[in-house]
Amino acid sequence: MFTLIKNADVYAPEPLGICSVLISGEKIAWLGKDFPAESTLPGLKTVDAEGMTLTPGAVDGHVHIIGGGSEGGQHTRTPELVLSDMIKGGVTTVIGVLGTDDVTRSMASLVAKAHGLIEEGVSAWVLTGSYQLPLKTLLGGIREDIALTERIIGVGEFALSDHRSSQPSFEEFLRISSAARTGGILAGKSGLVNIHMGDGSRGLEYLTRAVRETEIPISQFVPTHMSRNRKLFEEGRAYAALGGYVDYTTSTTQQFLDDGEISASKALKTLLDDGIPSSRISFSSDGQGSLPKFNSKGEFEGLTIGRVTSMLPELRNAVFTEKIPVEDALRAVSTTTAEHYKLPGKGRIKEGFDADILLFSATFELKHVFARGKQMMADGALMAKGTFE
Repeated sequence: MFTLIKNADVYAPEPLGICSVLISGEKIAWLGKDFPAESTLPGLKTVDAEGMTLTPGAVDGHVHIIGGGSEGGQHTRTPELVLSDMIKGGVTTVIGVLGTDDVTRSMASLVAKAHGLIEEGVSAWVLTGSYQLPLKTLLGGIREDIALTERIIGVGEFALSDHRSSQPSFEEFLRISSAARTGGILAGKSGLVNIHMGDGSRGLEYLTRAVRETEIPISQFVPTHMSRNRKLFEEGRAYAALGGYVDYTTSTTQQFLDDGEISASKALKTLLDDGIPSSRISFSSDGQGSLPKFNSKGEFEGLTIGRVTSMLPELRNAVFTEKIPVEDALRAVSTTTAEHYKLPGKGRIKEGFDADILLFSATFELKHVFARGKQMMADGALMAKGTFE
């Protein structure tokens, strides 16, 4: 099966101008100005993308694919991710995490869900562990999980500076980070540590100490939720200036923003203005995670739910409101995460890479989605749903 997307304005994420893209099976087989075999290739389907922008599919590095929550009791457990939400959000690849609840949810379920999403046509990997120590792993250890389980590529989300964390010592944090790095080396994977950053006063203390006092490189850590308040955001700016990687959450509420959270698009603009390269800045959705509200005593007051569909509005805000170049905005939602986590064939429009492709209108409204070569959305209409949708 061959599909030729013609006359699109291609961002790979670098701007390539008006090009055509040939999809063969699950891969991008050809990229160029004029496809020489259009009239002779049998069974060729064509999509005329004149006036549209073509980009890599979004890579969401922090999604509670089997649900999250439970901060307000078992009735607040959030539901699993469904395929149609991914497609509507332009997300073709996810990295799944457990989060707070490692009691009623498990690594086995997380890995199984990743395989299920793959069978439904998209791509998925997962991180081992959760907020708490001891980390709940699949095979009994961090190194074993990363080295021996195909879908597991790192650790996370592990909580610091948060009243829901296990309040680990600095030495415990270093051992987790070292094990993740070693597991990644053994398997040829990233072995990154995704760190949930809470509102606590210690902030990034453990990360900056690790960089100063140990041989673990700063690239090992992915602190997320880095714009949840002004203090943490400013710490993140300084950390990024040291060479650190920072991740901003796109799911939020107006109340959180009114209370001092900074939108992902504004955060991206600020760091780019600081001279931080877009290769060290990413967005993730915290999809299907609960967005709980606690009072000053740490008491639960209510919650809503994160959505993978929150990535595209922040992409549009970055381009149209913050006036960020399209290629830098795209890196935040796709390329940076794919490359930092070493996801093979992801995050670029390139020959030999997976055919994860989005087509946008001039106002960046999503029109077409291809995931691993299969068309999942056409002219804004869903063409695929999950097994039980």
